[in-house]
Amino acid sequence: MVLRQIFAALVVTIAFASQAAAQALYRYKDENGNWVYSDRLPDDPETNLEEFDYDLPLVAPEVSIVRRSIQGGIALIAKSTYYSPTQIAYQISGSFNVALTDNGRLRGNRVLAPRSEVELLRLLPQDPRETMRFEIEYQYIPGEPGVEHRPSMPYRVPFALANSFTVSQAYPSTLSHGDPSSRHAIDFVMPVGTGVVAARAGVVIQIADGYFEAGVDPNTDLARANIVRVLHDDGTMSLYAHLNWNSIRVKPGQRIQRGEYIADSGNTGFSTGPHLHFVVQRNIGGAIESIPLSFAGPANSPIEYASGDLATAY
Repeated sequence: MVLRQIFAALVVTIAFASQAAAQALYRYKDENGNWVYSDRLPDDPETNLEEFDYDLPLVAPEVSIVRRSIQGGIALIAKSTYYSPTQIAYQISGSFNVALTDNGRLRGNRVLAPRSEVELLRLLPQDPRETMRFEIEYQYIPGEPGVEHRPSMPYRVPFALANSFTVSQAYPSTLSHGDPSSRHAIDFVMPVGTGVVAARAGVVIQIADGYFEAGVDPNTDLARANIVRVLHDDGTMSLYAHLNWNSIRVKPGQRIQRGEYIADSGNTGFSTGPHLHFVVQRNIGGAIESIPLSFAGPANSPIEYASGDLATAY
């Protein structure tokens, strides 16, 4: 995620308040008797149609940079609401009448502790009689850079014991897993509403649960998947994606155990059909990389699934 803000020294307050927005949401039954949620009227509006207002979730950056007044200038503060370490890279450009203090630099890279704030740098005007203007650009990604993947056992298949579902895509298939962050992801084909359980213990660090539609336009649909992201004890992270609307039963900061129910599978975001996208990732220092993994088979023996395999939870 890249965000950009422009500060001016003479501006008294720069604040952004996100408000929940309400919109009409429709619920009706399809020809198979399943409930469908949509923000659009069905072709047959008389099919068990219900209308109600739905408050969209607050959308705010989880890492932000704010300014604070200091003697003669301002300090730039990075604030993180993640329940995990977060890496931030920043750069100041387009500056006018700006002087750095304390050997500050125009660009830098820091790791923020969970739910913390850090002063990045201090700025003073070269000429106190003139306005100080500048642009700051920053990027951030969750996770401590350079961690090693050290699970104590193979991952549990992320659904109920004794259930089996087909793997529609796994490494080395790159049909929709071509980038490094998803290269080793596993897609399980399963009906909407199937229970999803934790494949490994950890702390929930991110959720998104306000989406209820799927599409095939990556420009708009990639960011509209319901997800749960979990931080593991070795610093790696697992991601469960395309979850069903309003089904997530965990929250950021919560410690979950292997096999614990976390949500229902769905068909949200960039998706051509109901499935669960599962991947383990790590921060490699400025980028997210997916990690090869094994699942637990009989007697906890490791299994690596390929596209077309039938995965069973043991």
